[in-house]
Amino acid sequence: MATLIDKGIKDGSAIGNPSGTDVYRFVDSNNSNYITIRNSSGIDLVFTAGSIPLTGRIVVNQANKDTTLGGTIDSTKQYFLDEDVDMGTTPINNPSTGLFIASYSNEVILSSSENSYTMFTGGGNLFIDSLGIEVSGTGSQVYNMTDPTGFNAVEITTVNYNNCTSLGELRGFRQGLEFNTGRFGGSPELTLSGTWLGGFRITTSITRSLDDTWTGTMFKAGASFVMNSRFKTDMNVDLGTLNSFLDFSPTNFGAPSLLELDSCIISRNGTIDPTDTNITPNISSSDLVSLWKNNQGVDNTYVGATAAISTEVETVITTSGTYTNLLGTWITTDLQHFDSPSNGQWRNLGSSPREFKFIAYIVLDGGANDEYTIRIRKYDDSAATTTTIVSQRATIQNLLGGNDVNTFSILGKGVLDINDYFFLDVTNDSDTTNCTALIGSF
Repeated sequence: MATLIDKGIKDGSAIGNPSGTDVYRFVDSNNSNYITIRNSSGIDLVFTAGSIPLTGRIVVNQANKDTTLGGTIDSTKQYFLDEDVDMGTTPINNPSTGLFIASYSNEVILSSSENSYTMFTGGGNLFIDSLGIEVSGTGSQVYNMTDPTGFNAVEITTVNYNNCTSLGELRGFRQGLEFNTGRFGGSPELTLSGTWLGGFRITTSITRSLDDTWTGTMFKAGASFVMNSRFKTDMNVDLGTLNSFLDFSPTNFGAPSLLELDSCIISRNGTIDPTDTNITPNISSSDLVSLWKNNQGVDNTYVGATAAISTEVETVITTSGTYTNLLGTWITTDLQHFDSPSNGQWRNLGSSPREFKFIAYIVLDGGANDEYTIRIRKYDDSAATTTTIVSQRATIQNLLGGNDVNTFSILGKGVLDINDYFFLDVTNDSDTTNCTALIGSF
């Protein structure tokens, strides 16, 4: 029980409040003094005696939610939930100048169970810290926001989405960030639309207990969606029976290697199955825009190519010591971020990675006791020059019966930028005896 010991109109300049603030001083049963200050918005704030009240925070509770979060937002203030708040039918309009919401932890819930309800509208910067969000009505959604300038951000930290019907749509923001988030239950589909100049990163995030009957996707490409920087995540996701993880396509990304799935664990009803085509139905790990690594439950990207001789073709040596292309019909498989513009050429289509390891195993039939050199060459597209990555010389063995052959095992490393390609050539350093790369070479 606290006892009122004085009340009056105080000059608030000394404690950071405007003049005319109501100040009440109380003493509790232990004779400890504290004060209650009623600010200009009619909200009571309690402080111990002698403390200075926070002037940049507006406390939100169930009684004042319509005039605080549901009213005109003051972008210079933090809106702090002091308890669970049910917004009912009242939306929260995020002004172009932005909105900052926080609470004690993600156990404090901001909710609405109304049908056809949208919680956040508008479109400036949105920062949410330490909160649970539950929008569970039929046809309802958490977000319906459009960035008015294309330079705003949505940053969500320590937030759980609980039993949400939909996370809604975000259009044309500069960037998005999630850290320490959870999606639990419901059908939390988030649609990204328009051009995003920056990226979207989701890290330290978990998803569990999604609606098994939901046929949607956690991340969906909306109208004219293009991501001009990376979409990166390391999410731990357990999908329901019919859900997918993301429904992006290669056309949604403005450059190679921008879709980064790194150290994800993705399962369906507790089972990991990388052959499940409904996890990412319209994009794969081998697409040029994909850079997937260290994942469980989806394939990883292995940038490069494998090629092998399928038909033997004799390479004619016209001048000893002069290089010529090593002939043969090459069958190329598992091209990832690469193509083969011509037989025996392999071109990098991506910008990352650019450092590569080159491995060649060539069984060469040539003149007995002749020395041949095979080299891996690089064509630099930007400079229009050709350089050697690595070369190896070996002497053809003079065998009794059969072909006179030797095996070249070549290992090198080098840089291929976008549109650079590599190829093999050969020379006889001894004379002009021809040679042939045999089947089994790769």
